[in-house]
Amino acid sequence: MSEITTDNSRLDSLALDTMAAGEAAAGDGEIYSPKPEEDRIHVNADGIAVHEDGVPVGNKTSDYWFYLPKKQIAQDPLEQRDLSRMMVIDRHTGEVEHKIFRDIIDYLEPGETLVLNNTKVIPARLIGRKIDTGATVEVLLLKRKENDVWETLVKPGKKMRPGAKVSFGDGSLTAEVVDVVDDGDRLVKFHYDGVFEEVLDRLGEMPLPPYITHKLQDPNMYQTVYAKYDGSAAAPTAGLHFTQELLEKIKDKGVNLAYVTLHVGLGTFRPVKVDNVTEHHMHTEWYNVPQSVADLVNETHRNGKRVICVGTTSCRTVESAADENGILHAGADNTSIFIYPGYRFRIMDGLITNFHLPESTLIMLVSAFAGREHVLHAYDTAVKEGYRFFSFGDCCYFH
Repeated sequence: MSEITTDNSRLDSLALDTMAAGEAAAGDGEIYSPKPEEDRIHVNADGIAVHEDGVPVGNKTSDYWFYLPKKQIAQDPLEQRDLSRMMVIDRHTGEVEHKIFRDIIDYLEPGETLVLNNTKVIPARLIGRKIDTGATVEVLLLKRKENDVWETLVKPGKKMRPGAKVSFGDGSLTAEVVDVVDDGDRLVKFHYDGVFEEVLDRLGEMPLPPYITHKLQDPNMYQTVYAKYDGSAAAPTAGLHFTQELLEKIKDKGVNLAYVTLHVGLGTFRPVKVDNVTEHHMHTEWYNVPQSVADLVNETHRNGKRVICVGTTSCRTVESAADENGILHAGADNTSIFIYPGYRFRIMDGLITNFHLPESTLIMLVSAFAGREHVLHAYDTAVKEGYRFFSFGDCCYFH
């Protein structure tokens, strides 16, 4: 039996409330999350590397920790979207190249298909006052349940029990908590005159991730240039690197552009709260795959060409809508798909994505595609090379 010493253990501080975790990330200290305690790993009788408690390596949340200085968390978007840095990683060998994003066109071939998520971020962050006490309340819209009822994150949540009422702005928008659901989220019913989206445009703010502390000067910089359908609580950030000019050049090269929709919701804001990855529960998000996109993707594969997903949301959409034979089906549905190592990809052959949070479901998805060791090596390289991380940061292309 062989033993390996590694620095892996579950980090309790990442099981904080979502917003508190964000505040911790933006506070004092030099790294995003503390280094885990040392753990001893051995190879069992079946030849599988396991932790001391017998959990296979890759199945613990702490297996996805990496060292990240807070100074490398991008606070502002680049003025020129496609001049962000791009790390190109061969997922089979782990070999790394350093490029800029507009070079992505050199890695795409005629007949291949890029899948992009055309969801649009809504100004989902509302600041109001509790009607009975005047206390400040923050409400983050996550998912529309029915007409004027939304699933929301509320801060502070403990005092927002069913029946609690909040007023926003000049009182033209009010809300009442009608229920408490999974993980303490609130179902809130809104009351207003006119069109809800217009009221939201007037009173709401862009819901930037909690680790971004700078005020966004231009809200459009947190939208992709192809954003079309309202509904997301966060941007599909891999798409932020594209300009209209670059998309036109890609089309002119003979690469297909296929647009799906997935409204990004709660999972983007919540840390993984369990030690064992297999016990994590993903929240549902609504997606839509048009028939024309399903036909195009299936034809691409029939022709022996690749399908490259722009972002983890595009990946989760096509993988959710595919059958076990790798055929993509059109339609709208909700998905709670959780992709981590061991998953067999049915559609995706390449992935463009940003650098993600330590111990997040997103780095687990990328590890499922490219291998955990390759991904962590790439991330370590990115830190050493000064890449910018997270929503406004640089990106990776795994092929």
